[in-house]
Amino acid sequence: MLDPSEIYDVDPQAAAALAEHAREGSGPVLVHAVRGFVDAGSAGQLVAEHLTEELGTTRLVTFDVDQLLDYRSRRPVMTFDSTTWSDYAEPELVVDVLEDAAGVPFLLLHGSEPDVQWERYVAAVRQIVERFDVPLTIGVHGVPMGIPHTRPISVTAHATRPDLVADHASWFGRVQVPASASALLELRLGQSGHDAMGFAVHVPHYLAQSSYPQASVAALEGIERATGLDLRVAALTEAAKDAEREIERQVAGSEEVSTVVRALEEQYDAFARSIGRTSLLAGTTDLPTAEELGAEFERFLAEQGGDDPR
Repeated sequence: MLDPSEIYDVDPQAAAALAEHAREGSGPVLVHAVRGFVDAGSAGQLVAEHLTEELGTTRLVTFDVDQLLDYRSRRPVMTFDSTTWSDYAEPELVVDVLEDAAGVPFLLLHGSEPDVQWERYVAAVRQIVERFDVPLTIGVHGVPMGIPHTRPISVTAHATRPDLVADHASWFGRVQVPASASALLELRLGQSGHDAMGFAVHVPHYLAQSSYPQASVAALEGIERATGLDLRVAALTEAAKDAEREIERQVAGSEEVSTVVRALEEQYDAFARSIGRTSLLAGTTDLPTAEELGAEFERFLAEQGGDDPR
């Protein structure tokens, strides 16, 4: 493996300020929410946007995305204006320093998930964890599930040590899923003796392609409970309430969608009453598939003028 330290740069002033604070107490928690393979409801992306907008940022680490991204698989957007190229939405992968509402610093790793050199990227993040004495790393994202939006949001918590998630129920047994750089990061951090955990927030699969701030609120609350940070969740709660009202309005306008939601409610309630736990992953048998549900919901939204359920 090539030298991991050569794929990122550290701002010396930000590093010095962070080191000074660490001498006065413990190191900062690292939260990571990168845009990657699965983020139903844009749960992780909305978390990153909320934190950077509400708490402000100081750039600490900048990764060399030219070494990590395959531009042909996720082409950045360029703007053509009349006769010239005028703008380029340059992708980034960075670590910022933020302070919570009480002034406690923490780190946020966000941007585009690497397409290549995952092990080198993970080793680079581990170097950052060790350099700044990070005691805990937490990842967040959304996953599509066969659940209705009318029931409480559930979360799958996972960690490198069982006691980190002792107060969370397990929704799954042993399953195999496509890998992500964030999942590999958690695995490798645990193997090297560092505490790491994550929250996969369950998003109704018929809303997986929409922004679903309710899921982001659940993720933020999970981070707060795990770390004691004050992340000003109330600022996002109002947006979640607005989204819920809009979803209810649009569901009420379609008998077909309402029927689907009622079927999911019956399944969810039966599951809640059962003694054992079975998977509610999208694609559960005896119900329409995620694609069928999504297509029906999208068709209904198109009839309303193309608005998203936000």
